[in-house]
Order: sequence, then structure tokens, then C-alpha cells
Amino acid sequence: MNSPLLKAEDLNVRFNTANGVVHAVRGVSFELGREKLAIVGESGSGKSTIGRALLRLHPHSASIDGKLQFGDTNLLACSEREMQAIRGRRMSMIMQDPKYSLNPVMRVGEQIAEAYLAHRKVSKAEARAKAIAMLESVRIRDPERVYNLYPHEVSGGMGQRIMIAMMLIPEPEIVIADEPTSALDVSVRIQVLGVLDDLVSQRGLGLIFISHDLNLVRSFCDRVLVMYAGRVVESIAAADLDKAQHPYTRGLLEALPSLDQRRERLPVLQRDPAWAA
Repeated sequence: MNSPLLKAEDLNVRFNTANGVVHAVRGVSFELGREKLAIVGESGSGKSTIGRALLRLHPHSASIDGKLQFGDTNLLACSEREMQAIRGRRMSMIMQDPKYSLNPVMRVGEQIAEAYLAHRKVSKAEARAKAIAMLESVRIRDPERVYNLYPHEVSGGMGQRIMIAMMLIPEPEIVIADEPTSALDVSVRIQVLGVLDDLVSQRGLGLIFISHDLNLVRSFCDRVLVMYAGRVVESIAAADLDKAQHPYTRGLLEALPSLDQRRERLPVLQRDPAWAA
């Protein structure tokens, strides 16, 4: 992979809690190019923690060390003011559920335009026009009407597309999508993935797709990082996921139900403490 957009080396994230230090991410290394990179694993494996670490969104109780190189920028050496210029403008994050990410008392179009105004010195009229064009690019019909709606007036699928529009309007280089389709039904999920796929290929973005759905990432992403207990236990091309070697990845795959193969009982994933060492 030539000239990666992002390079993480020996990334560690620790949280100071009342019960001691929790080592949530342990020595993770990876590179991201202009591709769709999936990070998969069970709940608590550290997937979302990595996404938030890239944007330095963790509370003060967290300590992050290692190396996070974003182009010519060392993210871990940036001041908070420098990070504010990176968040949204150069690197964006799409959250899981738009109900908790959109301001309920502000029209959705104004929220998208606000994201553009925060990073561009343009007039409000120009920001409005850009927001309407962005709504159209994420396949929303009648974007001028939707611009004036409030979050409670849109469906879950439309809300997720509005979130994608808001995160992409500043034209970032990297997008982190944290389980963006888990709250959607199958048909809407396909539409949202289609929107993401088109935008990534047209704009040449790097996409980090955080998920627990192996079947989804197998068909949608280019590469997969499999995480267990804060570590990356396997890195593999998504198309080769069935050829995975690590017993944890094999266990996750074997626990998937199948319409073609009827089994009386799905196998239980057996965990080895050595995988976390």
C-alpha cells in the first residue's frame, strides 16, 4: 500500500478507573490507505476505542501512547486547538445512532450547513446550497424539503444518511464509521452502504468501518482487522476471510448461522487467555 493516509504503531489506550487501570487497546499497529478497512470483534474488544483515539475524543482519564501519524501530522503531539482543525475538516466520525447525534431542536439542514461553516469561510447562503447538494448526493429525495425537517421527522435510514452528509460536507480525508448500520433494517442498510461505497470511491477517502458483523464486512470492505481483548489477533483481506488462520477468527466464523447448512446447535466460541497476552 503506497503512502498510507494514516499509520498507527504500538497504539495503547488506558483508562484510570476507581478499580485501577484498564488497558483497553494493547499495542495495535495498522496502516490505512484509500480503502475500506474493517475493525471487527466482540463488544469490549477495543474497536470503538481505537476510532475515538484517532480523534482524541477520550476523557481526561484516558492515556494514549504509541504513534499515530496522519500524513505529516503526529496526532498524539497535537494541541487541542490543532485537533479542532483536524476533527471534521480532515477526519470525521459517523456515530451509530443518529437519534443521539443530531440536535433535536435544530433543523437537519442547518446542522449540515453548520458543519460546513465551521471549517469554511463562506456565506450562509453558500453553506445552505452546499448542504442541499450534499443531501442529494446521499440519495435523499426532495433535499430542499428535508433540509427544513427536524430530526424527529425523519426515519432511521434517512437520519443516518443525514449524519453521513454532515460528516462528509467538510470533505475529510478519513471517515470513521462506528457501526453505522446496526440500527437499520436490511433494505435500508444496503442503501446506506451503497452511499458510503460511492462516496469513498468517488472521493478517494480512507474508511475505517467498525463492526461486529463478519458477513457484512466480508462483502463491503477491502481488509479486516480482527480484535480480541484490545489486541489485533489477525489482519486479512476481506475476500479471504474464510481462509483465516487464527482460532479466534475461526471461532467467530463458525458461530455464524447459515441458511444453507442446518446445524442443531451453533458452536460456542472457546477463548484462550494466551490470545490477550
